Amino acid sequence: MSVRAPKPDRPPGSHPRRRPTRRQSSFPPSGRMSVPSALSGGGRLLVPSALTVLAICAGLSSVKFALDNRVDLSIAMIAAAALLDGLDGRVARLLGATTKIGAELDSLADAINFGVAPALTIYLVLMRDNNVGWVLALVYCCAIVLRLARFNILADDEDQPEWSKGFFVGVPAPATAIIALAPVAGRQQWGDGWWESTTAVAVWTVLSALLAVSRIPTASLKSWAVPQRALAAILFVVAVAAALLVTYPYLLMLLAIAAYLLHIPFAWRTQSWVRARPDTWDYAPSERRAERKAMRRARRPRPRVSEARLGLRRPR
Repeated sequence: MSVRAPKPDRPPGSHPRRRPTRRQSSFPPSGRMSVPSALSGGGRLLVPSALTVLAICAGLSSVKFALDNRVDLSIAMIAAAALLDGLDGRVARLLGATTKIGAELDSLADAINFGVAPALTIYLVLMRDNNVGWVLALVYCCAIVLRLARFNILADDEDQPEWSKGFFVGVPAPATAIIALAPVAGRQQWGDGWWESTTAVAVWTVLSALLAVSRIPTASLKSWAVPQRALAAILFVVAVAAALLVTYPYLLMLLAIAAYLLHIPFAWRTQSWVRARPDTWDYAPSERRAERKAMRRARRPRPRVSEARLGLRRPR
């Protein structure tokens, strides 16, 4: 039978001592905070659609600014819509929040932001109260809608080869909108000139519409890979673009349009080469260039050595 030790006497009013307990932490054992509940479930699906709605608001606001003759803000809103259009899809894939309604909403937003908004901006800034300008606006809007309809059909086609994901069929809607606004940028940069005449605007707008509905291949940014040795040059170009954006934004816009149009022949050539050799699509761009050079060297005829140089004479 065990005998308990007597408890020590405590002075009156004192409290018994408690064994110290470990403080409970609100962080997980790994020390990392958990993902906020706002990005889980419906909140995660809301973020890309919210970016698309913001893009629609920016596109429609460009029309309002064009009505108020605030051309700078009008073009800035279309550029902001193009930026948001590039972000919403990437954010959806990053969060795993790609949905059917998001794809449909994105397509409808593109029709407004890059079809209706640029057409009305060109009409209100350059060709107001001109029936030819209104006809051009209708033609351009219809071309953008047709281009988006074809894009949706091709996106649902599961029989497309793997290499086709690296190219767009025709010029994308955001790029077409920026290209179509070139006369407006010329007017803002240099003032009055031939670039804002009815003939020049009509030819340029129709050309932009044809590029949208054409089957000309253009490169997709998803397939671009930046080589490490070109990183310094690319950062230098980014610095120059940032300086031009602050000082001469419309000149930067025109230079970007020219660079984009100049890349089309190279994209066409690359697509034709890869389509004939689909197994080379997984190669790095440097490996494809090396293989093209090797094939050109193999097809090149060898130069004939001169007989006189060898000291030979034909028999008489």
